[in-house]
Amino acid sequence: MQDWKDLRYLQKGNSRQQRAYAVLTELALWPTLHAFDPVLAGTIPLAIDLPTSDLDVICEVPLPSQTSFRQVLQDQYGHLTGFRLRHTVSQGQAAVVGSFCYAGVALEVFGQALPTSQQYAVRHLVVEAAVLQMGGEAWRAAVQRLKQQGVKTEPAFAQLLHLPGDPYEALLTLEGWPAAELAAQLVQHPLPPLGSK
Repeated sequence: MQDWKDLRYLQKGNSRQQRAYAVLTELALWPTLHAFDPVLAGTIPLAIDLPTSDLDVICEVPLPSQTSFRQVLQDQYGHLTGFRLRHTVSQGQAAVVGSFCYAGVALEVFGQALPTSQQYAVRHLVVEAAVLQMGGEAWRAAVQRLKQQGVKTEPAFAQLLHLPGDPYEALLTLEGWPAAELAAQLVQHPLPPLGSK
């Protein structure tokens, strides 16, 4: 099973993944955020990114640590282009989000008082990786095609898998499925022919 916390997999990936590894290394993001258990989520780890995709770094930030988390981001990355800190709510929990650009790459660092493995972005990453591993290159291409048409990642997966309801919740219904069950789900919902909407 893929260890998403170990960035070395990016070194063996496509050019965007290798670029991501270089950027994260040059910024020393993993050592800087080590106490917050960082995970790179989003589309770049899955090789379904678009040219506009950013690097989404997910962190566990207990409420008492939010001030120090903000301070670390400000001290280390506050000088970078477009640096911004904001507060939001996700999964009913407060979150701190730091955004900035480095060497032409947009980054977003998301910190919430939940273990990274329980945060939606990481849970979606794991489910989507399992689907892509089972579905292969055809599924990767189908997801990317929908994304190029303006469909966001989770809705693209939910559409291809024929999952009803809120795509962000629906995708999580596949969490922990055995490979055989996931394979059966993909067989039941073959991909639309190339060129169809």
